[in-house]
Order: sequence, then C-alpha cells, then structure tokens
Amino acid sequence: MKRFTLSVVAVVAMGTFAMAGGDIEMPVEPVVEAVAPAAVSNSGFYIGGAYSLVNSETDYQRDNYNNNNLYNQYGGTYDGDYDAFMLQAGYQFNRYVAIEGRYWNSISQFSENEWYRNAGQETQSYGEWSFGDFKAWGIYLKPIYPVTEALNVYTLLGYGKVKSDSNYWYSYSDTSLDENGFQWGLGASYGITENVSLFLDYVQLCNGVDVSYTEESGNYKYVYSWDHSIYTVNLGLNYKF
Repeated sequence: MKRFTLSVVAVVAMGTFAMAGGDIEMPVEPVVEAVAPAAVSNSGFYIGGAYSLVNSETDYQRDNYNNNNLYNQYGGTYDGDYDAFMLQAGYQFNRYVAIEGRYWNSISQFSENEWYRNAGQETQSYGEWSFGDFKAWGIYLKPIYPVTEALNVYTLLGYGKVKSDSNYWYSYSDTSLDENGFQWGLGASYGITENVSLFLDYVQLCNGVDVSYTEESGNYKYVYSWDHSIYTVNLGLNYKF
C-alpha cells in the first residue's frame, strides 16, 4: 500500500512539473532526406556483331525461241542458305530513336537447286548443288520501344545494297544479284549488363527484285529472267559506350 501511494505521488508531481513549464524534451528522430538515383543516360555510340543465317530464294526461267516462236522452257526455284557474319555500329539519340549501319559477309554456302524442263508435254525435275557468296550493307533509322528497363523491341527502316553470286545450269549462266533498295527489319534486345545487350532480329534485304537479259544467235533467242528475295536472321551482342 505504501509503495502504491508513493507511485501515485510521483506521477502527480511529474504532471505538475510539466504544467509548470519544466524543460523535459522528448527525443526527436533525425530527418533523413531521400536521395534520388542518378539518371542513366540512354544516348551514346554502340558497336556489335552477330552470326547471321541468310536465305536467298530465286525463281528463274529461260524461254527459248526459234523465229520468235517459243519452243522450250527451262525454270524452277533456287533456294540458297548462307552462314554469314554481321558487323554493326550506331548512335542512340535517346531511349526511343537510334541510327545504325550494318555490314554482312558470307562465311559459307550450301544449297540445292531444283529445276524443271518443259519440252511439249514432258516435265522433268533435277537436283543440283550450287556454291557462291553473299555481301550486303545498310543504313537504318531505328525506332525503339522500351518494354522494361532491360527489354526493348525495335524496327529497322533504311536503304542498302545486296550482292549475291551463285551458279546454276552449268557454268555459262548465273543468278548474280547486285541491287540497291529499301530494307526493313524487326527485332528485340535484352540488356545483360549496363553496357552489353543481346539481340535477335529479322532483316529483309530485298524482295521481288526482277533481273533479266536476252541472248540471240541467228534465228534463236534465249530470254533469262530471275526474281530474287533475300532475308537474314541475326543473333549477336552489342556494346554501348
């Protein structure tokens, strides 16, 4: 009972002291100001390289005339697959736009040439192996859409040149292509580190390009025609400075 009485007296005394203007202060927690993270720059130069699978598809035909009368036709489809490397360099202006240059060169080619011969009602099919090389370059505007901080999707819209040399129908004829024109592509990149990104994309270098020429010998005339389409699939890395 005595302890209880003393406790009550102590509480009352403290309250009276506080009302009388005592200098007892409650501890105040220090104010910590949040520091905003430094903004990461999305602009700068970058370089890169890739392994490229190149597909070249050519529809071709030869029409044979005697005194301007068609008497025979040769034709078919040539489908060539190249292993190639691709080098790139570009400048990214901001998170959404870049400009980029690319160069391709073939490492090897192994492809099959399927063709047919029409003589009256007769049709025959043959298979023939062919070898050649491939080169291309392009300059592209590169619109970018950031899906996440690390993942971007993009398009490539530009102008370039593609050259492909291949042989078929023995050694006196070829499907050589040397063409300038519009090129486009679609792709995605993923940031592995702050400076290194992995990318995968598809680029169409030419589509439906027609090439033809005519040979004449006495009463005979031979008209050759080709229709070319070439695209690439590229898997590589780029480094941003």
